[in-house]
Amino acid sequence: MAVVTFEELKSLLHPHYIVNIILAALFVVLRLVQPFCSLLFLTDSCELDFRETEILTFLAVIVLFRTRKTGVTRLVPYISTACMYAKVANILLFFYNDPRMGILYIVICLVQMMVLPEPSFKGVDHVIYFNETDLDEEIQRDKRVVWLVTFYAVWSPSSVNFAPVFSELASKYTLDNLKFGKIDVTRFPKVAEAHHISTSTLTRQLPTVIMFKGGKPIRRRPTVDSNSKLIRFAFTPENVINAFDLNNVHKECKENPIKKKKQSGDEVKKKDE
Repeated sequence: MAVVTFEELKSLLHPHYIVNIILAALFVVLRLVQPFCSLLFLTDSCELDFRETEILTFLAVIVLFRTRKTGVTRLVPYISTACMYAKVANILLFFYNDPRMGILYIVICLVQMMVLPEPSFKGVDHVIYFNETDLDEEIQRDKRVVWLVTFYAVWSPSSVNFAPVFSELASKYTLDNLKFGKIDVTRFPKVAEAHHISTSTLTRQLPTVIMFKGGKPIRRRPTVDSNSKLIRFAFTPENVINAFDLNNVHKECKENPIKKKKQSGDEVKKKDE
């Protein structure tokens, strides 16, 4: 079930989501409402036929299955997923009635994708992006720093849905000794292999979040049970905060800040000169 927050309801007022919902519902509205149904579909009855009802029912099943499988628990990702599959169904339905309408609908969807892309996280991005070499170097460079690192893939719906959540957490909890990072395991598969993360298209290990303390991994989600079976994890803000004990880790890091080295008198004079 999708979690509804006031902030997410506000975000739905963005033109991207408004147009997305309109496009997702377009076929049903045009097919059932006069005068559109008579003008566009050349029929006297504004009703769905058996094949159209069948396609829409199949769409509902797919949306429920996919959102359950990917662990979508928030409103905006839920609506985005539903709209994506609804637009695919609309393409089939428009082509079923008139190929010209199907082509026009595809063009409109492409224009919407280019002109009104999905809004990204607004605010200062405190997330550091790593490559294959600098991840381990940065973690080992100063072992007083606690790192929370997300291993993700751009093609993974769960990774995409988790991205704004991770950015919000980074914005809230980042300190000099508590930092947040991300690495794309599609581009750097050796990193995924080193941390025992599967990158196959059927994997349920993306995203994987690992906390490093003292230069070593101490917690990760999702994890496995005693039978090496993956334990599913819903990447909501509350679950991540609880799983990694972020409130206490943040408090501990805040009470023990990294002390900056005091500059000697000679160094200060050199800078002044």
